[in-house]
Amino acid sequence: MNAVAKRETESSQATERVSYLLPTVNIYETGEGYLLEADMPGVNKEGLEIYLDQNELTLLGRRTRFTAETQHYRESGDGDFRRVFELDPEIDTDKITARVENGVLSLQLAKREQVKPRKITIAD
Repeated sequence: MNAVAKRETESSQATERVSYLLPTVNIYETGEGYLLEADMPGVNKEGLEIYLDQNELTLLGRRTRFTAETQHYRESGDGDFRRVFELDPEIDTDKITARVENGVLSLQLAKREQVKPRKITIAD
């Protein structure tokens, strides 16, 4: 799957079109919030950028490039990964944590305390 995004160039007012691959994503609800897992093969910590602007979360993963001399055979597509999510207001954006391991980005998205389920005690 491909997505197309526009990026302003710093040197001019022209807009260039950049194609990105969409990483596949799994989202699970946990007791404390949500777990988002994004598959980005070939992306390590140094090639990963995560941006938060208001309630918009942007994931950008840049792959390590191989030269034609070292490549013998290839089936995977060329390009970097990009995915944008609109976060629900119940997410506590100050408590988002991220880690990447073996090309899988894992984000812990904590719920705000006031929206977590809780038991109400009954007064005597």
